[in-house]
Amino acid sequence: MTGLELIHQEMSRQHADALASLEANQTVAREIAATLKQTNRLVLLGMGGSHFANHSAEVEYKKLGLDATALLISEILYYPLPDTKRVALISSQSGESGEIIQYLKNPHGLEERFGVTLNGESTLANTIPSLVGVGGAELGFAATRSFSISLALHVALLEALGTSQDQVRDVLKNPLLPDVTKAIETLSSTETIAFVGRGTLQGVAEMGALAMTELARTTAIAYEGGAFRHGPLESLRPSLGSVFFRAADVTAQHTRELVEICLQAGMKPVVFDTSGEADIPDAVTIHFPKLSGLAASLAVLQPLQTLVLALAGQRVQDVGEPVRSSKVTREG
Repeated sequence: MTGLELIHQEMSRQHADALASLEANQTVAREIAATLKQTNRLVLLGMGGSHFANHSAEVEYKKLGLDATALLISEILYYPLPDTKRVALISSQSGESGEIIQYLKNPHGLEERFGVTLNGESTLANTIPSLVGVGGAELGFAATRSFSISLALHVALLEALGTSQDQVRDVLKNPLLPDVTKAIETLSSTETIAFVGRGTLQGVAEMGALAMTELARTTAIAYEGGAFRHGPLESLRPSLGSVFFRAADVTAQHTRELVEICLQAGMKPVVFDTSGEADIPDAVTIHFPKLSGLAASLAVLQPLQTLVLALAGQRVQDVGEPVRSSKVTREG
């Protein structure tokens, strides 16, 4: 099976496996929630797609009043956090990433540690209590199913903390697959692509840029919406591609303003729109129902993956076959 076929296979399973993962992890999720209620402090540690999933979920934990922060575990290895009472949720789809293994060897001090992984036989899962995804480790090079499952495992914990996640269940039971043909045509001739998101959609923008970089072997950059105003606006030009993620929250108008600035620069922005508001004239809009939180993140993922794979296929012949990387990075 080719690398591209493996990715498509993983994509086809992601919603069912994510839903099953959400249902299968209620007991461990309650254990983590009980510990969190004692410390009220949460650090989300990971690398790559696992870090971006943490970034998406971070906002939802903050809404509950938790002191939550998503950090790259590679930085914590060399610049440790103070030894204080907190919960560390350590995410790795393989459970074998080099940085994760190194971190687990360090004394935990006052830190209570839990894991998030797709591999129930991994070092991570065998070392600390873990939320474990259904369906086993991901085989495709780019993170698709693993990202959806990681978000679903965060949803299990958010439910255990008392939030309703009915929207998420609806999205996973009834996946939304809007046509992205016009977006593919729009971005086909662009050089670099900027992916811009805020809140729970920031991690999705970061995941989109990573997938575009590793599959198309080209430059793609992710920006938080507010940061996009600080300097990157000077790079706007017709040959620059842009993909925006518009949320159903107070930032919807801010995103609209950024899209309009890109239009004024002669660009043709693509907008994954979960805001429920009117289309932005002249932008290429991929429509979704009004969705918020991680439901919005999970809804846009497969259409985004389809877009990135199509663009990668236009740029390289062997999509999904890494040249310099591996699925599991074992060196920290």
